Amino acid sequence: MERIVDIVLPPIEAADPVLVRQAAEESAAMRPGSAQGARILKRSIDARSKHPRIRLRVLVSDAPLVDEPMAPRVQRDVSGSSSVIVVGAGPAGLFCALRLIERGLRPIILERGKDVRARRRDLAAINKLHIVDPDSNYCFGEGGAGTYSDGKLYTRSHKRGDVEGVLRTLVAFGASPDILIDAHPHIGTNKLPGIITAIREAIIRSGGEVRFNSRVTDLLVEGGVLRGVRLGHGDEMIATATVLATGHSARDIFQLLPAKGIRIERKDFALGVRVEHPQSIIDRAQYHCDTRDPYLPPASYSLVQQVDGLGVYSFCMCPGGIIAPCATAPDEVVTNGWSPSKRNNPFANSGVVVEARVPFAEGDPLAGMQFQRETEHAAWIAGGRTQRAPAQRLEDFIQGRMSPDLPDCSYPPGIHTHRVDELLPYAISQRLRQGLIAFGQKMRGYRTNEAVVVAVESRTSSPVRIPRDPETLEHTNITGLYPCGEGAGYAGGIVSAAMDGQRVAEAIALRYGVRA
Repeated sequence: MERIVDIVLPPIEAADPVLVRQAAEESAAMRPGSAQGARILKRSIDARSKHPRIRLRVLVSDAPLVDEPMAPRVQRDVSGSSSVIVVGAGPAGLFCALRLIERGLRPIILERGKDVRARRRDLAAINKLHIVDPDSNYCFGEGGAGTYSDGKLYTRSHKRGDVEGVLRTLVAFGASPDILIDAHPHIGTNKLPGIITAIREAIIRSGGEVRFNSRVTDLLVEGGVLRGVRLGHGDEMIATATVLATGHSARDIFQLLPAKGIRIERKDFALGVRVEHPQSIIDRAQYHCDTRDPYLPPASYSLVQQVDGLGVYSFCMCPGGIIAPCATAPDEVVTNGWSPSKRNNPFANSGVVVEARVPFAEGDPLAGMQFQRETEHAAWIAGGRTQRAPAQRLEDFIQGRMSPDLPDCSYPPGIHTHRVDELLPYAISQRLRQGLIAFGQKMRGYRTNEAVVVAVESRTSSPVRIPRDPETLEHTNITGLYPCGEGAGYAGGIVSAAMDGQRVAEAIALRYGVRA
């Protein structure tokens, strides 16, 4: 007999497989000691009461449960098949390539940056020397922006594809099986490089190709048909179709498209700051305790407030995390956040952003991108033309005053005191102030001068959308071009980007008559 039951346990008991099995056995009205197997299907934290509890959904059985194999699916040999160019080796590009192989097509991935391990030297150069390589940084390189900026896998895009299938693929390539059961799954920046490497090796074993240091500088368009691409070193590549999965920061590509007569559209995005607290403050607020239970993970939060008709909200919250320098050009400062798998750093950071519906030039699809860039450039100038980030204590930001000093901060290049509110448009800084005041009312201890506001959080999503047919997923006026993922405006995070990559691969296979 198998039954699925929901149980609620204290954290220490939820961490003990024997106690979980016994509680599930009791909930299923089974004879004590008769359960031979118990598998956790879902796990979440309920911290609404004074004493947080763990909610579990458990499959319990009177016979042993057999674990399903998690080995990567055997890929077919596509070395002699028609080629599809995939521009970008982020989650959209990698998952597109995997699905193309399953459908009998040969992916050729072109990545402007370096492989996932070689990227580390360039990240160190940003962190320590304030040197930004435009082709190899936190945003560009194998694995895309997510590789070294956290690996959060929570998504609301369940209607757009197979979320569990994406998670199971990640587990097959080395992620912890915990991501299949946690309400807010997370891999961790320290774990992602090995997973990305394993995916690349599988693609190559199947006959696919992955080229690094291969920046696309031109699109070969003839008579409304995209034949292929030209690379920075002059090589031309021709393929059956081309997938554009460049990520949200590929500004050179965004500028190239209209220059080639390829239609793009301006898209709203959000702009704001990174706010960092000592993790202990967030733990006290969320878990209602002075010291966090060691069986509970570092606490997170999700806050939102409507201010003058626009939403102010927390974004990409990183418990036990680090603020990362995510500039893609030498003359800008951009912040993001990440956490290692254990989330064991002493700080918690989150983007706090507001929808950037400021006036833009009518009819200019790149106006939002230019506004984004101008804001980042202003932060760079304020930081002394280095990667040091302008910062204020949180209460000083709310009050509109300079901070005489700053608390410790996880941002590796360092922070310096500056009026952050003056770097942002008045309409945005005022909404941020009101939003932060509201957050302090909603969450005890949030509004404190122990917290620091760091500028700027500007890469929340792509500032453009590359239009495509909703049925074929092909560009609306260029045959053979398939906009894909976050940079094209159709995803927002690792999982949704991966699912979009899969959908585009399916559309290409359908278009060119390839079946599984």
